[in-house]
Amino acid sequence: MDGSKIRLIILRYSIATLGLALVALGVALSLKSDLGTAPISCPPAVLNLRWGSISVGTFTWMMHMVLILFQVALLRKDFKWRYLMQIPAAFVFGYLCDLFIWLLQDVHLTSYAMRMVFCLLTVVATAVGLRIEIIGNAWMIAGDMTIDVLSRVTKVRMSRVKVAFDVFMVVIAAGFTWICFGNPWGDGNAVVIREGTLVLALLTGLCMRLTDPLLEKWFAGVSARIAASHVVLTDE
Repeated sequence: MDGSKIRLIILRYSIATLGLALVALGVALSLKSDLGTAPISCPPAVLNLRWGSISVGTFTWMMHMVLILFQVALLRKDFKWRYLMQIPAAFVFGYLCDLFIWLLQDVHLTSYAMRMVFCLLTVVATAVGLRIEIIGNAWMIAGDMTIDVLSRVTKVRMSRVKVAFDVFMVVIAAGFTWICFGNPWGDGNAVVIREGTLVLALLTGLCMRLTDPLLEKWFAGVSARIAASHVVLTDE
């Protein structure tokens, strides 16, 4: 493998990891806002409330293993071996979530307005991070890859699939919360599902409609190089 291919691989994984970090930052921001957790992290957050000795990040990568199995069932023979790069991506993402949660632990939001600002920052970080992951075309977390797979299988725009997937994750989390604590919101002290969760579920996909064209324009040169390399992770 020549030097140019090695540099391209490093570039792809650097871009994709930046996307992972932004999505993980969104998870931490949503938790800090205390207005409800990001939809993709609702199930791990509920399980963390029930079994606090296991971190949100650990439950996150466990959930992503389940999503990979769902992709296998959905794609069957079309599931590519290279999609298994989602496994190390899940571990990286899980521990990035825990890192950002730790970095924000001393941040204290004293007003509802500041909590809503953090909630809206979560929307932007998640929307931008997801598109950057796809542009990098190296490794993606299973939650985002599942959205991409569902979009390709159903022929529905990715932003719309994102909204539907997020709503589904919230419903699943509400069911977990009811089973664990007898209500659909939280454990009585911490709240997992609140108005912020609804904002994140509905606005992230809509935000992607605005940010995707800008990101595709900014990364147009990189995207062309990746497409020409024939070493892509996902099929176009």
